Amino acid sequence: MGRIAVIGAGMGAMAAAARLAVAGHRVAVYERAQTYGGAVRRFERDGFGFDTGPGLLTLPAVWRDLFIKTGKEPLEDRVELVQVDPSSRHVFADGTAVALPNASRAGVVAALDEALGAGAGSRWGDFLVRSREAWDRTRRPLLEEPLWPNWPVLAGREPYPAVPHKRLLRTRRAATLAEVGAWELRDPRLTALLESYALAHGLDPRVTPASAAVLPYMEHAFGTWYVRGGVRELARAVYERCVARRVEFHFGAEVTGVLEKDGRAAGLELADGSVAEADHVVAGVHPLRLRGLTERRLDDDGDVRPDTAARPGRFTVLLALRGPREAGAVHHTVVHAPDRTAELESLHAQADEPVRPTVAVLRPDDPALRPDAEHESVVLSAVVAAESDRHRSEWGERLADLLVTAAEAAIPGLRERLLWREVRTPGDGGTDAGSGGVSAPSLAAGEGRFLHPANTTRFPGLYRVGGWSHPGGGLPHAGMSGALVAGLIVEGPEFRGSQ
Repeated sequence: MGRIAVIGAGMGAMAAAARLAVAGHRVAVYERAQTYGGAVRRFERDGFGFDTGPGLLTLPAVWRDLFIKTGKEPLEDRVELVQVDPSSRHVFADGTAVALPNASRAGVVAALDEALGAGAGSRWGDFLVRSREAWDRTRRPLLEEPLWPNWPVLAGREPYPAVPHKRLLRTRRAATLAEVGAWELRDPRLTALLESYALAHGLDPRVTPASAAVLPYMEHAFGTWYVRGGVRELARAVYERCVARRVEFHFGAEVTGVLEKDGRAAGLELADGSVAEADHVVAGVHPLRLRGLTERRLDDDGDVRPDTAARPGRFTVLLALRGPREAGAVHHTVVHAPDRTAELESLHAQADEPVRPTVAVLRPDDPALRPDAEHESVVLSAVVAAESDRHRSEWGERLADLLVTAAEAAIPGLRERLLWREVRTPGDGGTDAGSGGVSAPSLAAGEGRFLHPANTTRFPGLYRVGGWSHPGGGLPHAGMSGALVAGLIVEGPEFRGSQ
């Protein structure tokens, strides 16, 4: 079988590496950092531990499939998965709060009716039914198959269904997620709930296609999960599976170029002057970096053009708290922004004064992440405008203060319990995420602006993997990209995805 050189040790790259090794290929991974996992990192201090990347998992079946296909030891033998219930608690701008049960449509409908008033739950439940229709229409071409050569069909077709409008006596099709909220949910709190799923991926709901309705549907249908010990444990398990399948890892190995021989990718050039020859190259890096490594444009003449503009990034505050986690504390709370318009405008350009964004508060009940039962570790995060020097200045400290203020709605006595805090800006991840930008899952419609470049390239022998390639960002999508790339290399261009 062939030699495979993989650039980067992110989750998608490792997923591809493990599958290719099982198929009989000799796989070597070259990572310029000193560890694996990409954005799935951990910070530790004084006995406290924090996930600095994703803190929750949806669609665990993607990673279960990886472990089944790469050995007899299932995922649950390597990590402990715990369903988070409630999946989230939402605190809205008017002070109203609601806890949403995990993966229960009836439970969510009842909770929303009780918290927001009769009818709110049924409107959300009807929305989920329509979201499922969008999911069914796009699941296979957007998640389970390589990007079609005729991808413009996806770019122009809005899979979210039109909704009958009684007054107009006709149907009306929402073009954006914001229109779904305004026309169908008709409650600013339900709209905030809907839009929070887009904001978490750095998407402005005013321009994001209605097909983004699949994002809340995924959580509703497949549940929200926590990895005991932190999501970094999932990265460890995938890395160890790769090592067990004899994947070679080279850390601190800076790739400076992709070799070309006879018109195809033939290996890698490294910063130390060495060369790693290969029959195929798999690149788990940002499109801009890959373009530099190949010295050729990979998005010409019909390819999906990646959004190379600076993407919003994740601003994170890690909190070390004295005192035990109170009984009944919720794992995941979303504290919504007080000013929707100001928040959305701040995604595109930083204001002179920081704007309080929608804040996610993660409070895992996990002994592995705290020194003892008399302390608690908490992660606050928000998506903000692209990385800049302001994040590391007094402006960034004021933004961190705003996140802490928001978190007081989720954590009783927060300021009195605070021992110390650590601020992590979008650029602190040390990955190829384009200045710490958040990569969103691929979405249909929107004239193709919400798709990602295909896993194959116009440079034969070179493949893209990870969150900056099809099918986009997020832990489940990264795992899917690894499966697609492995299938394309093992089965060739006729590969059409899992059946």
